[in-house]
Amino acid sequence: MRHAPLCLLTLALLTSIGCTPSQRNSDTLRQDTAKATSEAAKDAKAVVKGVEDGFKTKGAVDINKATKEQLEALPGVTAAQSHRIIAGRPYASADELVKRHLVSKPEYDRIANQVEAD
Repeated sequence: MRHAPLCLLTLALLTSIGCTPSQRNSDTLRQDTAKATSEAAKDAKAVVKGVEDGFKTKGAVDINKATKEQLEALPGVTAAQSHRIIAGRPYASADELVKRHLVSKPEYDRIANQVEAD
């Protein structure tokens, strides 16, 4: 019990030091703000590109007729995958992409409602 006031004082001192915001100079604040603004601008551009791509795609993409660019516009489809898809034509159904191991099941699940085989 004799050490209780000393412990309380130490705890109060540590709490006040830990909760006090560190001093930031104006240059550091400006740099951090510029970095956050730049990242936000990049994110906004990515969102706009995604929306534009979504508007460009009318209905499902026919994997038997689609161009390399149309296939690569699908979420997660790489240039190598689009090349393999084109080389593997014709397809009786879109799920052949998984059966032939051209895309993984999770990748196919992302694009399943956007592709067809006519």
